[in-house]
Amino acid sequence: MQLTLLLYQVATLLLADAHMGCLTHRTFREPSNADMDVSCGTERMTLQMLICPVYFCGYNESLMALNSQHSKEHCRGVADWTVDPPVLRFNFSITQEDLAVCANQLTVTQEKGTDLFSDYSSLQFINISGQVKSQDPHTGGVSYHEEMMYQFSCRYPLQYLVSNISQMSVSGASLAINQDSGSFRSTLRMALYSDRHYSSFLRIPAGGLKLKTRIFVEVAAFDLGNSFNVILDHCYATAFSLDSLTHDLFTGCRRDVQTIIAVNGEEQSARFSFEAFRFVQQKTGSTFYLHCSTRLCERSSCPAVMENCSTSAFGAQRSGGGVGGRSTRVSDAATVSSGLIVIRPDDDGSEDVDIAQQTGKQKVMLGVAIVAGILSIVLLSLVAYIARQVWGSTSSLRRDSLRLERS
Repeated sequence: MQLTLLLYQVATLLLADAHMGCLTHRTFREPSNADMDVSCGTERMTLQMLICPVYFCGYNESLMALNSQHSKEHCRGVADWTVDPPVLRFNFSITQEDLAVCANQLTVTQEKGTDLFSDYSSLQFINISGQVKSQDPHTGGVSYHEEMMYQFSCRYPLQYLVSNISQMSVSGASLAINQDSGSFRSTLRMALYSDRHYSSFLRIPAGGLKLKTRIFVEVAAFDLGNSFNVILDHCYATAFSLDSLTHDLFTGCRRDVQTIIAVNGEEQSARFSFEAFRFVQQKTGSTFYLHCSTRLCERSSCPAVMENCSTSAFGAQRSGGGVGGRSTRVSDAATVSSGLIVIRPDDDGSEDVDIAQQTGKQKVMLGVAIVAGILSIVLLSLVAYIARQVWGSTSSLRRDSLRLERS
């Protein structure tokens, strides 16, 4: 039996001259668990396994596939004979769609936050796992080949599905998140709207917005599949050029009285609104940025992860699984920001009063001009009438005088 297996292995190697290196290579041996290295990357997972043990067992690279998906080329590995030792590589994106193609398993677990996420009393982890399995080249009821199977897995905090922001977005524009701090690459967008239907982007006039203008905010995540929702843990404003000036719009269940939470943790976008305000320390109008610390939750588990508040507007606080009433800022690992928001200076209504007063004065002046014009016309008509009467009387006297002279 051993002689037959050896002859088969030699015949397999002779079929491909480029692979002859395995016959004398030190890794041409029985497989072991140490033959595979798994790299859990920020965008992709990479599996790298020694290929010579595959040939030793009578297989080749075309007979090894992820989770027995041998009919899909995307799920088969690529041999690299240029390195020593030769390896077989599998490389795939960790997006939900790409994982499903090769039947990789994606599971979500819930645990207490530690280290970077120690502020979270409940944090979800995502585990991606699967197998690289061989396909017997022979058909029939018996086989003389031992099945090869390598198991792999990667585990990430679900928070890492979003990443640090290194730049500000403008109102209504998309922002691609930079890969940083071992985080996944994804896309977040914060958009500002002027209506409760979130259909018209907010346009900030050159002079700024009026105080108490209601601003509608949407934070949406993309490229995450349909199994995850967006949770806003903390939204706050920082004054332009004065980082020490901050104002919390809401943190968990604790919120500013002018802030209304519309949707949070229920969809792939979260929405809220607040009234435009000004920082007292800014004397000539107010300028600030809006920031929201964002995390994700597996859709069915979102109610357990986020803070459970007694009112839909997050007005009261109870114990729950989120960051709750903490006054400190949660991790910046998923912070998305708006463009500059400008509030007009000295916006106490005096400007509108002045405009109204000027308009009133203009109307009065116009009325006076019209009355004066009418009086002028009447006066001129009266003068003309008197002149005609005087002229008529003078003419009559002259005629009477001429008749007396003739007589």
